[in-house]
Amino acid sequence: MARSTVLIAAVVLAFLVAAPIPEVTAKKYTVGDKKFWNPNINYTIWAQGKHFYVGDWLYFVFYRDQHNILEVNKADYEKCISTHPIRNYTRGAGRDIVPLYETRRYYLLDGRGGCFHGMKLDVLVETPPPPPPFTPPPPQ
Repeated sequence: MARSTVLIAAVVLAFLVAAPIPEVTAKKYTVGDKKFWNPNINYTIWAQGKHFYVGDWLYFVFYRDQHNILEVNKADYEKCISTHPIRNYTRGAGRDIVPLYETRRYYLLDGRGGCFHGMKLDVLVETPPPPPPFTPPPPQ
C-alpha cells in the first residue's frame, strides 16, 4: 500500500515538473528608451508596434524640476491642456511609474510646457492574450 502511494506521488510530481506553466509577467517600458521623457521626441513613433497589456508599467525618467507626468482626457491631450488632470503621477524624483491597471486608453503629458514640444503619450492598454493551449508531451 505504501509503495503504491509513493509511486502515485512520484508520477504526480513528475507530471507537475514536466507540465509547462504559462508565464505571465508584466513588462516595464522605459518611455523614450535611452532618450527618456524629454522635449522634441516623437512618443507616438516610440509607442508604435508596442503592445501594452494590463499589469505592464511605464517608467518615466526626467529632470524633476522641469517636467511632470499628468493623465488627462482626450480633448485636453490634443490641446496640451494640463489645468485639470485626471491624475498626477509625478512623485518628485524624476523616476516615476505609471502602472497600467485597466484596459483602456491613457492620455499622458508633461504639464510644465513640454507637451507643446512633443512630451505627450497616448497608450492603449489591452487585455493580455490567453496562454497557448496545453499540449501534453508525446508518450515515450
